[in-house]
Amino acid sequence: MEKKIKVGVIGATGMVGQNYLRLLSYHPWFEVVFLAASPSSAGKKYIDAVAGRWHMSEDIPEEYRNIVVEDASNVSKAVGKCGIVFSAVEMDKKAIMALEEEYARRGFAVVSNNSAHRSTDDVPEINHGHLDIIPQQRKQRGWKEGLLVVKPNCSIQSYMLPLYALLKAGYRIDAMIVSTLQAVSGAGYPGPASIDIIDNVVPYIGGEEEKSEVEPARILGIIEGGRVIPDSSIKISAHCNRVAVSDGHIACCSIRFAGKKPSAEEIIGIWRNFSSLPQELKLPSAPVPPIIYRQEMDRPQPRTDRDAGNGMAITVGRLRPCNVFDYRFVGLHHNTVRGAAGGSILTAELLVAKGFVK
Repeated sequence: MEKKIKVGVIGATGMVGQNYLRLLSYHPWFEVVFLAASPSSAGKKYIDAVAGRWHMSEDIPEEYRNIVVEDASNVSKAVGKCGIVFSAVEMDKKAIMALEEEYARRGFAVVSNNSAHRSTDDVPEINHGHLDIIPQQRKQRGWKEGLLVVKPNCSIQSYMLPLYALLKAGYRIDAMIVSTLQAVSGAGYPGPASIDIIDNVVPYIGGEEEKSEVEPARILGIIEGGRVIPDSSIKISAHCNRVAVSDGHIACCSIRFAGKKPSAEEIIGIWRNFSSLPQELKLPSAPVPPIIYRQEMDRPQPRTDRDAGNGMAITVGRLRPCNVFDYRFVGLHHNTVRGAAGGSILTAELLVAKGFVK
């Protein structure tokens, strides 16, 4: 790309916003020129706005330090500065919905890490094929150039890509039981209190099980009549747990096939040979391969596998027969990269590659 696309980050001072900046600091397509956050940060240089609360392992990239942070609710401040806005704002759900829609109405391509619009009929939640609803979204909402897309919930990504690969290979799955072991970083900063999580497992994450059982149907759905119609053919029972791990969500899955059942060797072959549109387009953030299968009986593990593919690959292992369903396996991904900022950046790359952002 000869000239980089100018982008902004709203909610830039939080953990997800910081991850956006860390990943975008060396991005070949995008250049961050606009930062916004809450009114308490507005008017400060970024280095001052995050003083004492920069949580990335690397130092604040030099190019962001002196950018003056704007009030995210003042959309006019972004007009004329950038074309894509990455949303990681922390607000009331209705306020997030209204703010993201206002940015889109003003002509921005809004790529959201938030859950607020994940159930909105005309807002695609990647699956890349759902981007084709954008022309209808623009027509229905009267947006000429603006658009709004969302990234899927982080807890489902350890298993959705392995399931999708099997579905694309022609197999049908009708039931799944999944137990997730989710890192503390998934709760944002400061996360659970140390006295609650050290030497402990918390078997409840508010709203997470409901999301895990509903969102896959939407991701696997079809576009019809200007809306995403969920595919509810896979029944999912989910247990979601918070564990004392810094980064990396694990999912322990049991699946049942409807009709023809593949062999274990066929499943592993499908995973290892899987490739999709991001790989075909050679997008900068697309991992190659997107799915990594580990033969070791004690893998995947967060410390050894979460950074695979620059934190963007899904690592699976322990495929074996299930005594109740057909097979069971373990999936893992980096929840703050693939499951948050990195996944959103990959979505933005898809928007550019498919011509929705000029």
